[in-house]
Amino acid sequence: MSETISPTFTFVKGGVFYFSRRIPRELLRHYSSPRIAFSLRTRSARVAEARARKAADQLDDYWFALRSQDAELPGKHMLRFGNSGPSGLGTATTVNSSAFVLLSEAVEIYLQQKGKGRPDTFRRAAERACGYVIDACGDKHLDVYTKADANAFRDALISRGLAGSSLTRVFGTVRAVTNFAASEQGLSLSNPFAGVYYDRTAGVSDRNSIPKEALGIIQRKCREADDDLRWLVAMVSDTGMRLAEAAGLTKEDIVLQDDGSLFARVCPHPWRRLKTKGSERDVPLEGEARWAAERVLEQQSPSQFAFPRYNSKGATNANAASAALNKWIKEHGLEGYTMHGFRHSMRDRLRAVECPADVVDQIGGWQTDGVGHGYGSGYPLDVLRKWMKAVT
Repeated sequence: MSETISPTFTFVKGGVFYFSRRIPRELLRHYSSPRIAFSLRTRSARVAEARARKAADQLDDYWFALRSQDAELPGKHMLRFGNSGPSGLGTATTVNSSAFVLLSEAVEIYLQQKGKGRPDTFRRAAERACGYVIDACGDKHLDVYTKADANAFRDALISRGLAGSSLTRVFGTVRAVTNFAASEQGLSLSNPFAGVYYDRTAGVSDRNSIPKEALGIIQRKCREADDDLRWLVAMVSDTGMRLAEAAGLTKEDIVLQDDGSLFARVCPHPWRRLKTKGSERDVPLEGEARWAAERVLEQQSPSQFAFPRYNSKGATNANAASAALNKWIKEHGLEGYTMHGFRHSMRDRLRAVECPADVVDQIGGWQTDGVGHGYGSGYPLDVLRKWMKAVT
């Protein structure tokens, strides 16, 4: 074949062959554009012809699947359809082409494989992030999205008022979904949602470490109120635990030792996962954290949870706890401080008594750099307790 004649369904731009095919009129309602066009990534007419024919055949199969949903075909009732996408259109799993995957289908592929055993929040995050893309750019095949679509998606998120940290999280989820689905389907993809510029600091407030004076005020208020909400605040204030870690504790996780000391066993539960493997640890309970633990254990509640209020629906609701407790802290004139500030504060307090950095990391469940730190079982509890007593 002559290299100067474009094969069927192709055109040449800058010496590179592109696939181009008009979408049948009766199927236009399923698409956001009247034509499908993408690079075949070759300058050879022979290679372009083979790739274009394969793409055309796959499109014919896919369009047959779309048409079969409206036509009265023999055996139509035996076709297997997956979950409906945002348009309400079921996907015929028996004939769907792997080379043409809609974003809504990519979400299901991702969740079917990666979502096993994960909490509902994992599914909601993937569906929400990709739903934002579909709202802004339409439900397109993965290889049809462009950098212009990614930029439009970014602008739509900014217009929603999302902070830079939230944009980073949403873009990360979209990239994970598209990359995984493309890999699973054998689709070569240059992900347009990678490398999108935005101000990562926009709208992000500093999580200030809570100073000693403010810490004392909050802890005194906890003693005065003496209820389950304030026990949770006190527990976090003198351990540096993440709020979700403390809120998801059971009474059995608060362990009384033979010498009368207490520690909290932070471990994964079906209702509350841990952020990292290093988050699993034992934390000595000293100062106000010990007072809070004792008050929890004194209660005659039939619930297994230390803080039943935030574990009533099968999952620890740390977001609700954060909203309520941050509001309470603000009401006491401590503007600019949040529950997460206790975690920053604990690290500062341990630094102030010259606690070794790897001990600090073990107490807080932070990742310690270096291969050597992965060996052994860490410091014994009595060593950790010595440093916790030094700061409480």
